[in-house]
Amino acid sequence: MTYALPTPSEPLNIGTRGSPLALAQAHETRARLMAAFHLPEAAFAIVVIKVTGDQIQDKALKDIGGKGLFTREIEDALLDGHIDIAVHSMKDMPTLQPDGLCLDTYLPREDVRDAFVSPLVGALADLPQGAVVGSSSLRRRAQLLHRRPDLQVVEFRGNVQTRMKKLGDGVAVATFLAMAGLNRLGMQVSQVAIDPEDMLPAVAQGAIGIERRIGDARAEAMLAAIHDGPTGLRLAAERAYLLRLDGSCQTPIAGLAVIDGADLWLRGEILRPDGTAAIAGDLRGPVADGAALGQALAAELLGQAPADFFG
Repeated sequence: MTYALPTPSEPLNIGTRGSPLALAQAHETRARLMAAFHLPEAAFAIVVIKVTGDQIQDKALKDIGGKGLFTREIEDALLDGHIDIAVHSMKDMPTLQPDGLCLDTYLPREDVRDAFVSPLVGALADLPQGAVVGSSSLRRRAQLLHRRPDLQVVEFRGNVQTRMKKLGDGVAVATFLAMAGLNRLGMQVSQVAIDPEDMLPAVAQGAIGIERRIGDARAEAMLAAIHDGPTGLRLAAERAYLLRLDGSCQTPIAGLAVIDGADLWLRGEILRPDGTAAIAGDLRGPVADGAALGQALAAELLGQAPADFFG
């Protein structure tokens, strides 16, 4: 199959959100495509698209529509041909794509861990009784309250820079960020990485996914050249697990797949939104069976949960 590579006069349009982290991810995608095809930077155009999730900062995601708020406008631009590919943080992505779109390219995964960030204390265990912690993540809120029910958790939306300003303004004494985002931004904010044994991360945390139109031969071929196979195998298990759980921004779910030789180890945790209960488990199996493992682990956890578990 033949296709024309992009040129400065007819560039490949890369769609992204406009936050510093989203732009860093789009720039990484562009750099990998430039290297793979020996193309100049001018052969690519970064197209910033405003999404609802970034424009509404004073409400919790679960109250305004969930994960699709970070992707809907970008996917509309992809479907109507305004952009050629779309770069996403995979932990923001719904488990199903709109008709006509495909998500099958992942860049090498960054650090999957959560980071504890506080200008006042050095670790989660050092927080005083009743301390105020900020987080917009239902998963992190539930995990935190499960471990420390004495703490007060307040809504803390915004990009990394916005949340750091809120900390500086004293809105909270601590928050959580993704280590992957801090690394991609080159930021040092006195963070302490939290071992997944202590706080299992969000499904697909640390992974960048690139979406395209089905049938776009050029995009398919170019993206295949930068796809990271191991990340794809891990996310196949994690996203199958999330899909079976019907995961959304209204459900506290954690999950992480790790490749160990020919095997894949998948861990999962589901929690009550208020943190009063948690159910965890894990499965191991052949890497090629990742999606089946994800479905099986989800079914196992759901089988242990009472009917009213998610409220």
